[in-house]
Parts: sequence; structure tokens; C-alpha cells
Amino acid sequence: MRAAIVGIEGPVLTAAEAALFAALPPAGVILFGRNIQDSGQLGDLMADLSGALPADALLMVDQEGGRVARLRPPYWRAHPPAGTIGALFATRPEHAIRCAWLTGALIGCDCHDAGFDVVAAPVLDLFYPHASDVIGDRAFSADPAVASRLARAFANGLMAAGVIAVGKHAPGHGPALVDSHFALPVIEALNDSDLAPFIANRDLPSFMTAHIQFPAIDPANPATLSTAVIEGIIRTRIGFDGLLMTDDLAMKALSGTPTALAQRALAAGCDLALYCSGDFAATKALLRDCPPITDAALTRLSAARADVAARRLHLDAAALAQERDALLA
Repeated sequence: MRAAIVGIEGPVLTAAEAALFAALPPAGVILFGRNIQDSGQLGDLMADLSGALPADALLMVDQEGGRVARLRPPYWRAHPPAGTIGALFATRPEHAIRCAWLTGALIGCDCHDAGFDVVAAPVLDLFYPHASDVIGDRAFSADPAVASRLARAFANGLMAAGVIAVGKHAPGHGPALVDSHFALPVIEALNDSDLAPFIANRDLPSFMTAHIQFPAIDPANPATLSTAVIEGIIRTRIGFDGLLMTDDLAMKALSGTPTALAQRALAAGCDLALYCSGDFAATKALLRDCPPITDAALTRLSAARADVAARRLHLDAAALAQERDALLA
């Protein structure tokens, strides 16, 4: 398998995509709104993906709740943004912690039942009122201790439902003044407070990098492409030793071809390159020249799967949804 998770073009797996995955198998596929119409269509697509990919490939979705939701009503539940849960903490902290767990578990149930085994959540970034709203209410709190506790509860809920949680965006996107989907943010100082939720959750099975430049640490490269950030900050200062994937390499914060960016990110210390656009030609070029997944990355992936298997519970989603609705009322 290549060390990449890639997107596909639309709501069906094309013959060309299936042939590409047979010839140059990626480590996984990530789906977005363009790929998901309803539960029946998604079931057919997931079956086709499972038939086209290696048996141990990942099926991933970006599903945080709030505005970041690929599985939507009426076929799947609506979920509150992290900021709503964080606001509850101010008056009823124990209710908020329970609500975070319930929301993670319910999102996990939706995603696991649909066939996904990786969910790109929770957000570990802090809320900054004057920063770009690309994070905004996706963050649980401006308080690192609160964000740490709520993100932990949310991640525990996801894993209780049987999916791998991905903490994002290491080592911290919160104070960025521009949206990394459109430009490269530069953060002069990496604060201890921004690192705190990542440190508190460093035993999560997977992290996702931030496309942020920290010139005091690496004046030449954004975090995703920086050995200094990945090894010096994420692996050492934060202490994260799990599966590390990039944020989407198609985002405009990064300059260069997807293939070159994937090679640079992997060389800098990421385990998996994430390329989500679904553009067939670019995906083909990336998979053709992307290195195979390393033994170290496979070991981390195996550990992530074992961790989730050990945490999985038998959950009654209808009862959990009723309990969460009562807490949020």
C-alpha cells in the first residue's frame, strides 16, 4: 500500500478509480459531501470501495458535528458543534463532559454503521475570538483545560463506537489569522496553552497536522512539511507516538504538486499523506510516486486498531441520543 489516503470524484466509484486502486493501492480513502447522497447510495459505494481496496485499507470521513458533517439528516443524525458543548461546560461541567462523550459515541455509531473505521475528530485547537473562523465553534473552548477534557470525552465516545479518533490540528491552529484552506497562516509564537490539549490527548491513536508556519521553529517549512515541527514538537515536546497524518494536501496553504507535497510530508516524518480533492489525474500521479507505507506506520496503525477494539462497547444509539437531547435542552 502507498502511504496515502485519497479522495474520489463523486458518489460512485468509477471503473478508472477501481483500476487505479488495484494497481496502486492507497492506505485508504476519505469521503466528503460530494460522495454521499443517502444511506442506500453510501452503502453501495462503501461495498465497492471495500472490494477495490486492500482488506486492511482505511475508510475515513470528516465528521465533527456542527458545520463539519458529511453524514447529514434526514439519513443520519444532526450533531452539535464542539462550541455548543463547551458553552454548556460553563454552567454544568459534568453535563458537558457527558454530552461530549455522547456526541462522540453517536457520531461514531453513525460512521461505524456506515462502514467507516476512521473519523477525523476531535478538534484539539483552542478557540480564539479574533482568529480566523476556520476553527471557531469547531473548538471546544478557549480554556486549554476545558478543551482537553471535552476533547478526551468526545474521542472516548468515538472509540467506544469502534472508530479511530484523529486529534487535529497538531501542533495547534487556533490563533491563526487566515484560513489554511486558502493561504498559509504564520504564527510567530507556539504557546504552551495551544499545546496543552495535544499533550493531554497524546495517547489518542492518531493526530492530523496543521498547515501552519512557525518561523521560530522552522522559517522555511509549514508544520506538515517540517521535520523540526514533527520530530521536535509533535513527537518530542507533545510526546505523540501514534499514527500521524497530514491535513489535506490540496489546501492552498501549501505550494507544490500533490505528489511533491506528499513526498516532502512523508520525508519530514508524517506516516500518511492525505489528498482529498478527488481529482483523478492528480491522485493517479500521487499514488504512482508515493512511497509505500513504512513498517513503523503499519505498527502504529495496528496499535490504533487494537486500542479501538479494546475500548469498543455495545451501544444503544437511540438511548444515547435521547440522553444527549435532554442534556442540551
